[in-house]
Amino acid sequence: MLQPKKVKHRKVQKGRIKGTAQRGSQIAFGTFGIKTLEMGRITSRQIEATRRAITRYMKREGQVWIRIFPDTPITSKPAEVRMGKGKGALDHWVAKVKPGRILFEIDGVSEEVAKEALRLGTQKLPVKCKMVTRRDY
Repeated sequence: MLQPKKVKHRKVQKGRIKGTAQRGSQIAFGTFGIKTLEMGRITSRQIEATRRAITRYMKREGQVWIRIFPDTPITSKPAEVRMGKGKGALDHWVAKVKPGRILFEIDGVSEEVAKEALRLGTQKLPVKCKMVTRRDY
């Protein structure tokens, strides 16, 4: 009887991000949110910069939910290094997002404060986004 091979690590290649978001496309926790309009890769640093911009403007009132997680490792080789000699070292982590994905949600602040906080947060992101409101608000 043949035993299946045990895979030690998962090799993640660049690939292409296709389609629209099926899961994570509805507001689940807060009242206001940021929704992507295009596909792309968001680094962990960009996520943190967005979170800081939002919480700073809200003056630490209300609550913020981060709905994405950077789970894809990105490797790179140093500058001016010849081809070959294996794969490069881990450089950073990214979250791949599709159009329609909710990135951040906030609650506990007025609509004017939420609108401005999310506008400031959107400027830190590399993809086009829009502010969305919960249906029953």
